[in-house]
Amino acid sequence: MDLLSREVYFVGDNGQGKSNLLETLYMSAYGASFRTRNDDEMAKEGQPDYAIRSIFRDSKDHTHTISITYRDGKKRLEKNAKQVTDRKELVDTIPCVLFSHDDLDFASGSPERKRFFVDQSLSMYDTSYIDVLRTYKKVLKARNSVLRERKADLLDILDIQLAQAGLEVVSRRTRTIRDFNRVFARLYYEVSGIENVKIDYSPSWKEDSVESILARLADKRDYDLGMGTSLSGPHRDRIRFVKDRQAFVPTASTGQRRLLSLLLRTAQATFYTEVSGGKKPVLLMDDVLLELDPEKRQRFTALLPEYDQLFCTFLPGEPYERYKRSTTKVYRIEKGTWNGE
Repeated sequence: MDLLSREVYFVGDNGQGKSNLLETLYMSAYGASFRTRNDDEMAKEGQPDYAIRSIFRDSKDHTHTISITYRDGKKRLEKNAKQVTDRKELVDTIPCVLFSHDDLDFASGSPERKRFFVDQSLSMYDTSYIDVLRTYKKVLKARNSVLRERKADLLDILDIQLAQAGLEVVSRRTRTIRDFNRVFARLYYEVSGIENVKIDYSPSWKEDSVESILARLADKRDYDLGMGTSLSGPHRDRIRFVKDRQAFVPTASTGQRRLLSLLLRTAQATFYTEVSGGKKPVLLMDDVLLELDPEKRQRFTALLPEYDQLFCTFLPGEPYERYKRSTTKVYRIEKGTWNGE
């Protein structure tokens, strides 16, 4: 299969393997699937092992090889023939932005999913944030364990560590959302005609220093001990979408929510290019245009961000001919096999 074209379309009925191809590309970029956390579920039915090998050129025309093997229940990642022990080493190698149906969670799903989107957007261009977030989650887990066991004498040192790491998480989220909103609000208006839709970030901790956070944690310690968990911190941050400072999603139509999720991904790609000094991501679009009316679909595709490559899946009968170019490669996918048009 020739995947060197700037645009590649996969066309086929549901269950034929279109999304599997996007999943393979995504794994090459991040070392993990976007559909499951269980590596053994990636294997073909009846075959416990699998291997993926991708060769590509980056924006500086350097060639890289990513290899992923899963054998005897263990996964091995390699980049340019050297073992990768931490998936964060892959993050800025093939920057990918995935558009999928699950993105609707970012608009109307749980607070955790909204925080995930912001953290992912931040980590794409600043891999040091991955370590910051990991540190916070590690300390939080230890603190919650201590709270459940009611070992109050261990909380003082954990509170210091939690406050330090948590304050850095809040600071970076605040800056990212502020800058991200400039891109997102403009895109949403250009496609929908609705002005002033943006992300509102409400940190659980309003304090702006380690000392003031420690005072808060001390004041609320009895409540945390009683519940056996940490009731405040970045893991409780609230992220919502507002229009003119009023909640937008509760009154938005299904179409508006779907558009919101699509434009979040569009803004993510545009934002990445801006903050990374012009790097263009690879876009993976998995049957995401179906629920838009023809007019909004046309506006949306016209506003796609700059990309290095674009991979799209379509159902038969979709008017993908309207979007393709003379150089676009189109493959018909059926029962895991492909044929070029």
